[in-house]
Amino acid sequence: MGLPKEKHHLHIELTAEQYQQLCRQAKLCGLCKRAYIVRLIDGTPIRARPSQEIKDLRTEIHHIGNNINQIARSVNAGIATAEDAQHG
Repeated sequence: MGLPKEKHHLHIELTAEQYQQLCRQAKLCGLCKRAYIVRLIDGTPIRARPSQEIKDLRTEIHHIGNNINQIARSVNAGIATAEDAQHG
């Protein structure tokens, strides 16, 4: 079992503009300021959270995929014909 890592505290000064930029960037990624800075230091890729529009599109695509699977299951089980699937 590894020993706990020693923690170090850091005090930095930022201009108001730099602080606002840090807050904006961290919020876009869904991270707190500390986590955002740590990821920058570690070189971990930081991605912005998807917008609500992207989330809605993903949900819609998921629903369409479910519908396609249901149609394929019906056709493969002999419940529906390929023509039924084409006509909805």
